[in-house]
Amino acid sequence: MKDYIEERVLCIADYIIENGTTVREAAKKFRISKSTVHKDVTERLLSINPSLAAEVRKILDLNKQERHIRGGLATKEKYLHMEHR
Repeated sequence: MKDYIEERVLCIADYIIENGTTVREAAKKFRISKSTVHKDVTERLLSINPSLAAEVRKILDLNKQERHIRGGLATKEKYLHMEHR
């Protein structure tokens, strides 16, 4: 694996762990696609640093459990803004 990819993978993993961010938020921060972030932290990170990959996996699993709540809040916010127009 190329050095710059390995460095990116580790930076993304650190960012997700430090901030508890979603894949979408990390992709926006690093200006890469969500699928690249996902591949980096689920596949590439596992071969680079398995213990770090386990930490990231915990956060990704938590985000997956909470996504229906975030979606509901986003929908609520959307309709609240529509009422004020």
